[in-house]
Amino acid sequence: MSTTARQTHVADESVSVLVSRASRQISELVREEMQLARAEMTQKGKRFGKGGGLFGAAGMLGFLAAQALTATCIAALALVLPLWASALIITVVLAVVAAVMAMAGKKQVDRVGSPVPAQTIDSVKADLAEMREKAHR
Repeated sequence: MSTTARQTHVADESVSVLVSRASRQISELVREEMQLARAEMTQKGKRFGKGGGLFGAAGMLGFLAAQALTATCIAALALVLPLWASALIITVVLAVVAAVMAMAGKKQVDRVGSPVPAQTIDSVKADLAEMREKAHR
C-alpha cells in the first residue's frame, strides 16, 4: 500500500471516528438537556401547584369576607329598618350589581368574536398558498 493510500485510509478513518464521536456527544447532550428540562419542569410544576393552592385559598377567604360584609350591611341597615326589609334591599342591590357585571362581561365576549385564532389561520392559509404557487413554478 502506498503512502498516499495509507494517509487517505487514516484520514477516512479519522473522519469516521470524529463523526461517530460527534454523534455520540450530541446524543448525550440531548439526553442531558432533556433530563435538565424534566427536572426544571418538575420544580416549576410544584411551585405552580403551591401557587394555585394559595390562590384558591385566597379566593375562598375573599368569598367568605364578601359574605361577612353582606351580613354586616344587612345588620347595619336593620338598625333603621326591619330585618327582612334590610335583607331584601341588600339582596336587590347585589342582584343589580351582578346583572350589570354580567352584561358588561357579555359585551366583552361579544367583542372578541369567535374563539378561533383567525389571524393565525389567515397566516397559515397565505403560507400554504405561497408554497403552492412556488411549487407550480
